[in-house]
Amino acid sequence: MNYPDTIVVRFGEMMLKGRNRRRFETSIYQHIKRVLSPYGEVEITFDYGRIFIDGLGSSYEQVKGHLSKVFGLTSFSPAYSTELDVEAMQKQALAMVQSLPEMPKTFKVSTRRANKRFPHDTYETNNLIGGYILDHCPGLKVDVHNPELEVRIEVREKALIFSQVEEGPGGFPLGTNGKGMLLLSGGIDSPVAGYMALRKGLTIEAVHFHSYPYTSDRAKQKVIDLAQILSEYAGEVKLHLVPFTDIQTSLNSAHKGNFMVTFMRRAMYRIAQRLAEKNGALALVTGESLGQVASQTLPSMHAIGHVVDIPILQPLVMMDKKDIVKIAEKIGTYETSILPYDDCCTLFLPKSPTTNPNLRVLEGIENTFEFMNPMIEEAIEKTETIVLRPGEKQAVELEHAHLF
Repeated sequence: MNYPDTIVVRFGEMMLKGRNRRRFETSIYQHIKRVLSPYGEVEITFDYGRIFIDGLGSSYEQVKGHLSKVFGLTSFSPAYSTELDVEAMQKQALAMVQSLPEMPKTFKVSTRRANKRFPHDTYETNNLIGGYILDHCPGLKVDVHNPELEVRIEVREKALIFSQVEEGPGGFPLGTNGKGMLLLSGGIDSPVAGYMALRKGLTIEAVHFHSYPYTSDRAKQKVIDLAQILSEYAGEVKLHLVPFTDIQTSLNSAHKGNFMVTFMRRAMYRIAQRLAEKNGALALVTGESLGQVASQTLPSMHAIGHVVDIPILQPLVMMDKKDIVKIAEKIGTYETSILPYDDCCTLFLPKSPTTNPNLRVLEGIENTFEFMNPMIEEAIEKTETIVLRPGEKQAVELEHAHLF
């Protein structure tokens, strides 16, 4: 069988302009090289606005799943290459059309002539290739406005012929916009927020707050699995597991009112900022969606975020839940997120948590919590850090599972 021997990769025009171009190209090159490393030696070359991947043979169907996770790519296509000879180009284009599962009724040829040394201009090349296909495919007709099939030709140092265009993930190349610290729960929203941060060119580390024995090791494993899925897009994710039990129980003893959730979230943000500063992250990334729960009203978000002085990035803040779920399903986190293991955010919840906390009142009550600062220091000291990479499954010990 004649397999496509080249993948044509395209990235956004905005990345080709200005001083960032070389940095963006280098980041995409390194990301592609990493995700294709299981396939042995492949040749990756640049041309303006394009990357060409050669040497994959029959592996395209497997490879396209990896390329769909390389941020900064707008699209890519499996292509057949041939020398810059009209007869060879005609035969290859015809072979590609005839290999389709079903013969289309209409088609057109579109040529992009990057190599101006090729003696035929775009219009002539379209006619030469299109006419040859028409002569050998009875019943096929040309439709330049709305064809069922578009035969695309790129004329460079060689000719590349293809018809399939796969959508890429878009965004910015991984790591070109700095690092963020993701507050990762076991729910649907925060993994999606992490994905969207990655898509905008951030690298991420993640912090998760667990409350053994009130939450099980299976809940902890769920979060590790979510970070593992995100590592397929990021290359690796460093996950900081913070013991939060003592802080929660102390807060519950000191305050039985409806500010409990707010105090808990403020403590999390303080710890997350400290971990961000220790690890070179310049912002927190969270999964808040405005109005979704009591802690995500605008007054609550203001009161909680007031305890940190680095940016808080909230990519889901204006999104509907159904749209967040669609993304979770697309990126592969949804089925893990809905596993029925509670995280620490569901503990000690008041019957009517406040949706409009007064910042001065909050700060006044917090000033009486003499235990808070020492416990934050202790939680940071006892934080466990693991690194998740694609294909390297990590598991927590489940010796306590019989308690739940």
